[in-house]
Amino acid sequence: MTIREVATTPFPDQKPGTSGLRKKVPVFQQPGYAENFIQSIFDSLEGFAGRALVIGGDGRYHNRAVIQTAIRMAAANGFGTILVGRGGILSTPAASHLIRLHGAFGGIILSASHNPGGPTEDFGIKYNIANGGPAPERITDAIFARSRTIDRYRTLDTPDVDLDRDGETRVGDAVVRIIDPVADYAALMEELFDFAAIRDLIGSGFRIAFDAMSAVTGPYAIEILEHRLGAAKGTVRNGVPLPDFGGHHPDPNLVHARALYEEMMGLDAPDFGAASDGDGDRNLIIGKGIFVTPSDSLAMLAANAHLAPGYARGLAGIARSMPTSGAADRVAEALGIPLFETPTGWKFFGNLLDAGQATICGEESAGTGSDHVREKDGLWAVLLWLNILAARREGVQAIAAGHWARFGRNYYARHDYEGVDTAAADAVIADLRGRLANLPGTTIGALGIEAADDFAYHDPVDGSQSHGQGIRILFEGGSRIVFRLSGTGTSGATIRVYIERYEPAGGNLGRATGDAIADLVVAAETIAGIARHTGRTAPDVIT
Repeated sequence: MTIREVATTPFPDQKPGTSGLRKKVPVFQQPGYAENFIQSIFDSLEGFAGRALVIGGDGRYHNRAVIQTAIRMAAANGFGTILVGRGGILSTPAASHLIRLHGAFGGIILSASHNPGGPTEDFGIKYNIANGGPAPERITDAIFARSRTIDRYRTLDTPDVDLDRDGETRVGDAVVRIIDPVADYAALMEELFDFAAIRDLIGSGFRIAFDAMSAVTGPYAIEILEHRLGAAKGTVRNGVPLPDFGGHHPDPNLVHARALYEEMMGLDAPDFGAASDGDGDRNLIIGKGIFVTPSDSLAMLAANAHLAPGYARGLAGIARSMPTSGAADRVAEALGIPLFETPTGWKFFGNLLDAGQATICGEESAGTGSDHVREKDGLWAVLLWLNILAARREGVQAIAAGHWARFGRNYYARHDYEGVDTAAADAVIADLRGRLANLPGTTIGALGIEAADDFAYHDPVDGSQSHGQGIRILFEGGSRIVFRLSGTGTSGATIRVYIERYEPAGGNLGRATGDAIADLVVAAETIAGIARHTGRTAPDVIT
């Protein structure tokens, strides 16, 4: 079959962000837009002729159309085998596992993660490398550079592949295999966790509520929680992936999963509640009467990971993103293992995991994972929590209380100012950077500023440097405020403000978070002047 080279012209806006290229669906529907970016990926790679490529997505609107485009282009560019999840479905962690399991050259994941879906909402494309993790900056930079000069893309004129039937078909010289998107991932989870102990816990009357948010995790959660672990039918709510996520925002936080939170705070609450996001890489953990922040969840999972078979050998190290609270630092210190503080973005954990220097990683934005894949993994976190609960036979509230009594508590919240004018958001950060040198030694109310910097990271594995990763204001006693711009939105800018108060063991560990950080919230506005720069007097989302 003849390969067709189609003349094209560059689009100026194809710079990948933290997790690939994300834009509104109508942008991706422009003739040649998706094709240009996909060809830019292939043009930035070498040595993939005859190799395997994994393709899948979270089922959002436009997913199937771009999968067909990607299949034709991958075949035209010389890939030998193309592995596609049935129905075009693959959670991001499942895609990472398939890349590793099959020794694939890499994978194309179609998702905008936790962002809304639908005809006028968000879509995304990202490339993952052979270790299963997101492409590092040297590759994403090369992709962007190519996208600015691209003049043609390669494709084939072939019928659409039937995405809903398992089996093999040929597209040009490539073999396209449609595979079960769940089976291999579920088998991996069964290796890592004590499914027998979890089944016994559930059989004792332990109740679970899992909200899949009409997103990709639904089929995975139904197979594992209901079919393999014996949870009651209906344990998984909103379990069918929908192109518009049922009109909801598939972000597992206390705003968009409010119904689950209110149920878990009720008198007849289930014993354990959880949710995952659009592409299955984030998680929300709520016990009966208690919400566990993602930062605390990372620390508690690390402190108890040895109770699961896959981690019985102990942890090599813990890694967390810089904005994530310091709760995990104290666990690492107690375990006598290293703690790595990295920039935001899971790709920064990949080198540490590959080098065997870290075992468990986490981000405050509801992402936790381990060395089993090279992505964060929402359902993995849920299963590790269940394994710990089964081993300890204590509720989430008791585990949290015991953890804080041993390590102290990091009261923590994130304030998001969304859709801010980009120039105004940039002005906030530029003004902060200009005043950093003068902040140490000053006070705001009773808060003394000990240090202030613009976070930079030196990768201990490959020696690479990352600068300008977020403004840190460090206070006496271990509290801090962090300011940074998010790279996961599709319009305007998002200013994230991370606020953290450390209360040592033996201190007041039972306060409401809002009360504990109230003076730091005031200090954040005093320092940054967000209202003055942007006109925003309150955050859009508090998590």
